Amino acid sequence: MRTIGLIGGMSWESTLEYYRLINQGVAKRLGGLHSARCLLYSVDFAEIEQLQTAGDWDTAATILADAAARLERGGADFIVLCTNTMHIVADAITAAVSVPLLHIADATADAIRAAGIRTVGLLGTRFTMEQEFYLGRLRDTHRLTVVVPEASDRELVHSVIYTELCRGEIRPQSRTDYVAVIDRMSAAGAEGIILGCTEIGLLIRPADSRLPLFDTTRIHADAAVAGALG
Repeated sequence: MRTIGLIGGMSWESTLEYYRLINQGVAKRLGGLHSARCLLYSVDFAEIEQLQTAGDWDTAATILADAAARLERGGADFIVLCTNTMHIVADAITAAVSVPLLHIADATADAIRAAGIRTVGLLGTRFTMEQEFYLGRLRDTHRLTVVVPEASDRELVHSVIYTELCRGEIRPQSRTDYVAVIDRMSAAGAEGIILGCTEIGLLIRPADSRLPLFDTTRIHADAAVAGALG
């Protein structure tokens, strides 16, 4: 079994899900008392969030690249960055280590294409929904058409992530609001929905949507299990 290096804490609420899903996945594959060989470097999310708000991606890149290097020195065979948004600094992380980075957008795109879907709606932080590091990768590398919410819906989705989900708050009204956003993306042509923030799966479940959901936390964790077990 290969050792997984997890960069977590963004937020710890979803990192907890990664740890649970990865260990459950290994146990399912191997049986018995098996669990994953993994290392976790968990950052202080308040520091990262302040850098996001300031647009200081260079400093954020330095912090996460250092985390990846520490995991490699600790014996990690590949890196899993437990967040969608901070893949904005994926190139800096890749440059800092000699082991692979398992990119969350690549794993998600593979799952979408395997489902036979080519047009997807994207929910996430406003950074993920608006910037090219994620949209461009889905479009240019994986040939997917991506629908994003209108500006007011993007603000709602972003706000719920930071003021509620990252703090462990699950509110029924926010679930209702998200479902309405999903319905509007469906009307705009989306055939499936990417839950493109690792906390959104804590709020929205498959039963909440008429469209198939692609939960990036679960997809990424499954890919990590596959990478560990070969």
